[in-house]
Parts: sequence; structure tokens; C-alpha cells
Amino acid sequence: MDGWTIDELAARAAEALASEGVRAPNGRVAALPARRVIRWYATIGLLDRPLRTGGRVARYGERHLLQLVAVKRRQAEGQPLAAIQAELAGATDVTLRRVAGLPAAAAPAPPSAPAHPAGDQRQFWRTPTAAGPTGPVAPIYPVSLHPAATLTLPRQPEADDLTAIHAAARPLLDLLVARGLLPDPSRRPE
Repeated sequence: MDGWTIDELAARAAEALASEGVRAPNGRVAALPARRVIRWYATIGLLDRPLRTGGRVARYGERHLLQLVAVKRRQAEGQPLAAIQAELAGATDVTLRRVAGLPAAAAPAPPSAPAHPAGDQRQFWRTPTAAGPTGPVAPIYPVSLHPAATLTLPRQPEADDLTAIHAAARPLLDLLVARGLLPDPSRRPE
């Protein structure tokens, strides 16, 4: 099967983080990603939706690994999640690779092989990077419109806002499903 399960993605990210000696800046931030954290990152737009799902198993790829390692790197540097969202939500692969510090062939070798060839002593977690945006950064509030479409807003919507947003979005979502640009949520995956 193509791609990794959520557990395989977490293991690969943990391997990349551990090999570079990343440490959580405090007890509020987990140094290594877990299933729940990965799902939360997807909800708030820091991690793309899975490549595909087969039944109940989501599959993830190299971009997801870059996103996850980049977020954890920024957290290890002490960046607040709002600043990380502002920098990385929707970032290109080039930007993610730069922030994550992973090489061009970022897909790690199988667990039996070393993460880096002997003698490769890169310590990208310890290398300072350019400062992020200055000043306060507002958080991003996700509004799920469809299993594969999320709207992000600069402030928390209220219940009546959500009702109006969903009503206004319905014709667009119907069009996107009809044109095959979004999966039909009423159909079960084969």
C-alpha cells in the first residue's frame, strides 16, 4: 500500500526528531508526535488531510512528514502554536523542507537502517533559523465544512456564525462534489 498509517508517520517523525536531539521546551509541548496531536494538527491546518483513506485507515506521505517535523522543530525553538500556524499553514514543500531541515530524500529508510549514513552529524534542531514574524500573531480558527474542506478564520465564530457559514457554503460544496473536486461524503469508500 502507498503511504504510511498514522502510527508509521508518527514513528518516522519521532525517528527524525530523536536522531537530531530535539527536546520539548516545556512540559506543555510533547517532543514526539502522537496520533491525537497529528489529528489536531490536521484540524487546525498545520497538517494536510491524509492522502487517502482505505476503509478506516488513513495514509500519509512525505509532505505530512515535512509538516510534522517542521511544526515540532518550531515548538522546540519555543515558538507558540499561533506563530507556527501563521508561518507554516499552506507552506510550500520547499519552505517545509527548509524549516524541518530534512534532506531532499526525506522519506526515512526502513527502521532496520540508520536514519543517516555513518559520519553524517547534522544537528538541524540545534541550528538557529531566521526569526519568525514579529508582533502578536492571531490564532487561526478552523471551521469544518466537509470531511475534505476546512475554512480558516482569524477569529472564533459563534454558533449563529457557524449556522450561516454552513448554509452559505452548501451550494459551493455541492458543486465541488458534483464536479469530483471533493469526495461525496454520503458514499462509503470502496
